[in-house]
Amino acid sequence: MCRKVLYNHFRNLANPVLPMKHRSRLPEQDDLLRPRLVEMIDPRHELVKLTALIDWEVFEREWSGFFPSATGRPATSPRLVAGLLYLQHAYRLSDEAVVARWVENPYYQHLTGETFFQHRPPINPSSLTRWRNRIGEEGVEWLLTQTIEAGRKSGAIDDASLKRVAVDTTVMEKNIAHPTDARLYERARAQLVTLAQEAGVDLRQSYARLSPRLAMQVGRYAHAKQFRRMRKALKKLKGYTGRVMRDLRRHLDDIATGPLRDQIIAKLALVSQLLHQQPKGSDKIYALHEPEVDCISKGKARVRYEFGCKVSITTTLDEGFVVGMRSFPGNPYDGHTLGPALEQVEILTDQRPDLAVVDRGYRGHGVGATRVLISGSRRGLTPRLIADLRRRSAIEPEIGHMKSDGRLARCPLKGTIGDAIFAVLCGCGHNIRKILAHLRTLLSLIIAVILVTCRHHQSGQDHPLEA
Repeated sequence: MCRKVLYNHFRNLANPVLPMKHRSRLPEQDDLLRPRLVEMIDPRHELVKLTALIDWEVFEREWSGFFPSATGRPATSPRLVAGLLYLQHAYRLSDEAVVARWVENPYYQHLTGETFFQHRPPINPSSLTRWRNRIGEEGVEWLLTQTIEAGRKSGAIDDASLKRVAVDTTVMEKNIAHPTDARLYERARAQLVTLAQEAGVDLRQSYARLSPRLAMQVGRYAHAKQFRRMRKALKKLKGYTGRVMRDLRRHLDDIATGPLRDQIIAKLALVSQLLHQQPKGSDKIYALHEPEVDCISKGKARVRYEFGCKVSITTTLDEGFVVGMRSFPGNPYDGHTLGPALEQVEILTDQRPDLAVVDRGYRGHGVGATRVLISGSRRGLTPRLIADLRRRSAIEPEIGHMKSDGRLARCPLKGTIGDAIFAVLCGCGHNIRKILAHLRTLLSLIIAVILVTCRHHQSGQDHPLEA
């Protein structure tokens, strides 16, 4: 963390910021009819122990730079937001669901720093969206850093494990419908007609009746394998969209300058790119609301193509603890992602990994500071390195758990910055689940040892009586 701390130090020297202005709270006094949360919950619960492992003051200190203004409405408590983000990705909840569960779960409220049980939502779920947009990727990396530190304190990982990591990439799909030409043409036409109505432009024809029917007919022809009719109908549907686009472009000078005109110009450029794109072009559009989506093929037998972005995942070789998560737009080669992934691990953990185990897709990575073992290597391997190389495949089930138990399977946030933020938050949720499982196992072992000790002690006292 030293590099990040130094960066923030010099940034604050150049642009000094005031402490974050918090929302004032009424003094909480003891009430005979209102018990404290510590009196209602079990101190042995894993969430209670997790609360003590996390340094919550870090968020107030490091996130203050994202709220430089001391005027206006006070910001929500950073601990509340950080706790809700942890719980959301640990238990696979949406913004609305995590706030609703917070109201009915005392352990959730204890994690976020409440003293008494609250019966009303602390914030509107939309506040989480604004916080994510404000803190960005740098802010959520502090969440991942604190999970790593909590893993160290709990004993889930040790410092020696951070020197040996496994790196792999996966596809985080975007929250879009399966792209087809008919759906894209019809959606583009409908959006252009809506913008024309908002601007007061009278189009010659909107094709509001013909175009949806034709788009449905294209799907029927494709299902029946009548491809000649399908291509003919698709060409006609494309012509409808092009006519609406050209008609709106001719009325562009009649629209007053403002945000609506800028929105129309951007939409016209996007639709023009959609109509002129080639089937195998590199800059194809697969979703109008998410034009940055890439079509990625990982060679899977079940899913040939996936639409989203590539995410690099770095875990410890022994425990499968996430020490780095980073999204890469543009579908780069896996070997070109290894250097930035290891650099992120060095920033978050304050140490450079000595060994990185990867698959054959990382050939030609160009990394020299860290020793890289590639699957299939045979020369110059010691028994210890052979054992580490066999452990490489252990990252695959960790990725599966992040997609099934977490939210890595589909990203609901918008844009490339949304991909970057969501990937790091999914890593935080995975680490939280790892820590909670470790705490539950530790508690079970302690209880088992106590029971065995009590039984031996009791049996030792019974023998003399029997004699």
